[in-house]
Amino acid sequence: MILIGESINIMSKTIGPAIKDRDPKPVQEMALAQVEGGADMLDLNLGPARKAGDEMMAWLVNTVQEVTDLPLSLDTTNPVAMEAGLKLVKQKALINSASAQPERIEVMLPLAKKYDANVICLLLSNEGIPRTVDERATVAMDILMPAAELGLANEALWIDPLILPASADQQQVAEAIEFMGILPGLADPPVKSTCGLSNSSNGSPEKLRTVINQALYIIMADLGMTSAIVNTLEKEFMAVVRGMDEAGNDKEKYLASLSDEKRTQMEKTFKILRNEVIYSHSWLEL
Repeated sequence: MILIGESINIMSKTIGPAIKDRDPKPVQEMALAQVEGGADMLDLNLGPARKAGDEMMAWLVNTVQEVTDLPLSLDTTNPVAMEAGLKLVKQKALINSASAQPERIEVMLPLAKKYDANVICLLLSNEGIPRTVDERATVAMDILMPAAELGLANEALWIDPLILPASADQQQVAEAIEFMGILPGLADPPVKSTCGLSNSSNGSPEKLRTVINQALYIIMADLGMTSAIVNTLEKEFMAVVRGMDEAGNDKEKYLASLSDEKRTQMEKTFKILRNEVIYSHSWLEL
């Protein structure tokens, strides 16, 4: 699985001020730390970037590319800032993101075509986040059809089923997992896939977050997800990534390599993510 490092984010208490002050040191240190941690790509998250977003994105892209040649995911809802970054990237870029909302399709998909970039496609429409697997499939087709009309290859489209926090809406996590099982059959050749993996553990106690992230990674890797936006600085999580790599992303083979305690922990968490057991902060103790 392609790992997209999530830690260069304007919402960060250290990275945010550095970006605003144009201080390269914290940004470059974070970039290198994620490379060392095992990132295959770096997400540069500026959010809406309403004020001078183009200048900010240009500075950020150049600053990161001074210390690493990893491909970049440009993460902003500001199309002007997005294009400013796309003009400067040295490797094939990833646009983060388009959606099925007409205003996003009309702007982000043409940018992907113009700059030969890959693009994350959120399964989000004007009606909000789809509730079921079938609704997700419908929204996916609402993106695939205009992309095909523009001449974008299926392989350039990275479908994000949208992962909600397990502590808030287990059913939505379960639906996203089930959707991953049918995604390869929606288009020929198949589209790629991704997700904001850490979203699944938002709202959970800190000691449980890494457990949820590990379990969801195991499930999604076993289902063949192409990539995920993750925290590559989290050592326990990255140990699971390496273990799944060694097991050929085979969930059962990987679980067989674990201690009884760790395997039980993961199996309990799988049930939470698949909505087979009601979430509580004490599910691991039950």
